[in-house]
Amino acid sequence: MEDPVQWDGLAELLEEFSKAQYRAKDVSSKVERIEKRCLELFGKDYCYSLIQNVNGELCSHYPRQIVFLEYESTEEEKNMFESTVQVSKLQDLVNRSKMARCRGRFVCPVILYKGKHICRSATLAGWGELYGRTGYNYIFSGGSDDAWADTEVTEDDAVRNGESQLFDKVRGHDIKLLRYLSVRYICDLMVENKKVKFGLNVTSSEKVDKAQRYSDFTLLSVPYPGCEFFKDYKDRGYSAEGLIFNWKQDYVDAPLSIPPSLTRYLNIDWREYQSWDLVKQTQNYLKLLIHIINGDEHSGLLVHCISGWDRTPLFVSLLRLSLWADGMVHCNLEPAEILYLTVAYDWFLFGHMLSDRLSKGEEILFFCFNFLKHITSDEFSSSGRKTRRKSSQPRESALSLEDFCMLKRRDRGSANSLSSDFSVITDDSFGNHNCESVDLNSYGNHSQAVWRRTKASSPQTVVWNRGQPSAEDRLLQPAIAEIKSSSSSSSNNSDHFLRTGSSPLEVPQRRPQVPTERESRLEAVQSIFLATYNATIDLKSVSPSPSGAIGGLLEQFVRGVGLRGTSTIV
Repeated sequence: MEDPVQWDGLAELLEEFSKAQYRAKDVSSKVERIEKRCLELFGKDYCYSLIQNVNGELCSHYPRQIVFLEYESTEEEKNMFESTVQVSKLQDLVNRSKMARCRGRFVCPVILYKGKHICRSATLAGWGELYGRTGYNYIFSGGSDDAWADTEVTEDDAVRNGESQLFDKVRGHDIKLLRYLSVRYICDLMVENKKVKFGLNVTSSEKVDKAQRYSDFTLLSVPYPGCEFFKDYKDRGYSAEGLIFNWKQDYVDAPLSIPPSLTRYLNIDWREYQSWDLVKQTQNYLKLLIHIINGDEHSGLLVHCISGWDRTPLFVSLLRLSLWADGMVHCNLEPAEILYLTVAYDWFLFGHMLSDRLSKGEEILFFCFNFLKHITSDEFSSSGRKTRRKSSQPRESALSLEDFCMLKRRDRGSANSLSSDFSVITDDSFGNHNCESVDLNSYGNHSQAVWRRTKASSPQTVVWNRGQPSAEDRLLQPAIAEIKSSSSSSSNNSDHFLRTGSSPLEVPQRRPQVPTERESRLEAVQSIFLATYNATIDLKSVSPSPSGAIGGLLEQFVRGVGLRGTSTIV
């Protein structure tokens, strides 16, 4: 585990990130350090060129210097791949195509994988955006955006040229850029076909382009909930298991649509996507993206949602980290370095509004890095081989049941937080269920079906709770009963949650398991993120949980969620 002192840069980054959205024209000395650090980290593995966006001329919420990765800088990789792109021509295409997409967030390459570009963007601009001088940003923000102040498309142009000719022009430039980057696959995360605001179709998407201008591309409609849904994630104690999006809402009109050729070998029943909880849905979508980039030796991928700064960085970041964990990208970066790079570049410098999301409880950034524990297995590996397990020390359970019973009160928070309905944030140490939280009250004598539906916290959500406990759950009940009893009867001056003098009841222990390199790498990233995020953002004050336990248990959460290096996290 890396020295926490080396994480200081990440703490400064998160602190700056939580204050305001990044704007290319308004950069402080701290932001300049963040930008410089990103270039240094890219330079450890890649030769790259820069697309200039110094004052936000291309896009006000894109980096001032956009990195275009040309090839890996090792001698071996130099002989395998060469850049086929002229950066001057790329800059010209970007200038011409920026009008085609929402908020000017054009198709931008961000990951280089085996010579192929993984790109990000916003969705296509609709006529409601294209026809006005300020368009989308005026409607949504109540004012103009600098990137649109000098737009050449006016209402007079639209009337004179006609809608079809206007779209032919701007989307034609977008298509040229996609082809220049050798992008073939376009993955659309929108849950709607078009975004409607105040009765106007302010955005559209490739999948509903009437002229079928994008018919030469492989289009995938993989609807994924927007940032508002992650308020429900936070309100449920940061638990994604059992949290299901409500697909019956009026505005949701984009069905899942994937060409059969891309799903043939994934062993996923895509017809069931509306019944998946947030964990399963994110896992399956990530598997699909990895399958796509591995299945075509020459073609790249574009991922986008509506504005491209919530769902898009979620999957771009998961892809980058997953590929890094397999040793396929950023091979020379340590866990703290790849974490810094993806938080800074994929999220902050591409305009994610963390301060706004925190104020609303829409913690999609936190979900992204907490989710890493769900993608450690070989089924998410992009290397095409089983990742080997380390031969060093046997793996300990992330948070053993004995440790759980013997937690010190200072690790668990005040006695007041140990209410009868609290939940312990941990990983799947209490059964192989990929649980994100363990609700002590859920281990009662249930005779209902395995899952039962409960009242959702918002119209977006359908929540399913576990009913009848498993065999391992039933073995836990005596220990849980003692924990709950202790929390109510010994909450005054004891130094331990359970007295160390009284041995806890015997509980089942997991057999030691040695982690794979992939597991170790992702767990290290998650460990550093949770520790730094807690120290900087302070979950317990920013986003209190209805369970009443988040504040008191967060330190143990950091040390226990799928992590082994407990002694190094303070």
